[in-house]
Amino acid sequence: MLKTKVAVQVVNPGILPDDALMLGETYLKQWKIPQGQSIVLKFGAYKQQVKVVPVPKFDGIRISQQLARHLGLPGGASLRIQYRTSTMTLSLGPLIGVLISRDYPDAPEKPFGSITMFCKELVDACKIQGAHVYFFTPSQIGSSVSSVQGWVYESGWHKMTLPVPDVINNRLTSRKLENKASVQRLLKEAKARHQTQVFNEKFLDKSEVFDALRNDSSLLRYLPESHLLKNFPTLKTMCSRYSAVFLKPIRGSLGKGIIRIKKSEGSGYQAMYTTPLGARKEQYPTLTKLFSSLSGKMKTVRYQIQQGLHLMDINKRPVDFRALVQKNATGAWGLTSIVARTAGSQHFVSNLARGGTLSTVKEAVAKSNLNAANKKDASGKLSRAALEIAKGVDKYIPAHFGELGIDLALDTNGRVWLLEVNSKPSKNDNTPLKNDQKIRPSVRLMLQYARHISGF
Repeated sequence: MLKTKVAVQVVNPGILPDDALMLGETYLKQWKIPQGQSIVLKFGAYKQQVKVVPVPKFDGIRISQQLARHLGLPGGASLRIQYRTSTMTLSLGPLIGVLISRDYPDAPEKPFGSITMFCKELVDACKIQGAHVYFFTPSQIGSSVSSVQGWVYESGWHKMTLPVPDVINNRLTSRKLENKASVQRLLKEAKARHQTQVFNEKFLDKSEVFDALRNDSSLLRYLPESHLLKNFPTLKTMCSRYSAVFLKPIRGSLGKGIIRIKKSEGSGYQAMYTTPLGARKEQYPTLTKLFSSLSGKMKTVRYQIQQGLHLMDINKRPVDFRALVQKNATGAWGLTSIVARTAGSQHFVSNLARGGTLSTVKEAVAKSNLNAANKKDASGKLSRAALEIAKGVDKYIPAHFGELGIDLALDTNGRVWLLEVNSKPSKNDNTPLKNDQKIRPSVRLMLQYARHISGF
């Protein structure tokens, strides 16, 4: 069996014409590649007619400097190769493009800010698995539907023009950027013209996720009662049904803009708002007054109103859990990691951006106020819920996802609840690495899935 991962050597000018390449003789025989006859060389969206020159006792591929420039390939790359007789096409790849929000060209050591380490890990993983990756921003998308400007790593980060890739991982962290005409045009054209696979292709709204998952009776047990807050009767009904309710911006993230409403001990209602410095409390004599105070906000922010839960806590600090689920080399969902997040002392949400702290599920459950029976198999229940919810999102939301961040909670009775699903899970450099790992499992899995969907 021939190995499909080969070293790509770039040879000096004059040795090879630009419309020729050298390939180990064994590959030509096994794949029945015709000699002296033109075939198509494909790399991402780039295609060129070439003639193949056989090389005895050689298991790599050699191309000219000019052809390497057209391909956007540095010297010393390792890639997968495959030949399709039906189309007489020799494909190199997979070529992966990661669409990121911004770059910092004046910071050569950290051109992508807090996700630079993730980007470099992906480069290293590609070398090991036989792939090529580049990173590009909306501002680097031009008028071409076949190529983009992107960042590659070769003894440092630098920009070059590259073909539109086989796979695009949409890592945009802003809806405004994602909705730009140039971004939407590229994604649409890449899929239609070049059969590019695009995953995590869109943001998820809270209301969209809960409405979709309600279609599956087996998932209802994870869903707190929630509705789009459109009017006062909805607020009144939810507040009469539950001792506390949460208002969450349907397009919010990092715990921004969340409001907790509960009945005051005397009379009236208390609203607690998240702010960067801690929770801010406001008292209202009636629910009507509270609703009128929200009216201004509701002109610009749409809220999901959600049943308040009696969450497990550690010393009165609520705890929730972030599960990262990813598709693997066969396209099946798996659990990559799950961590507990404990709220900071001045906050009622657990986000790290709001002073929350990370720990393992086991540590958090052990320190929590759950009784012994509910502590048992807490980790297993959370893991099963994360995978079932990921499959539900895949089934009921018409978009392509390869990884999801799923926020879960355990109530004081040990029941698992879904808080939200994030289609752009964080890749910041503060993610802890275990045992001096050079490449996070999440990075390896992302690449394995990219190979799976691109056929390499």
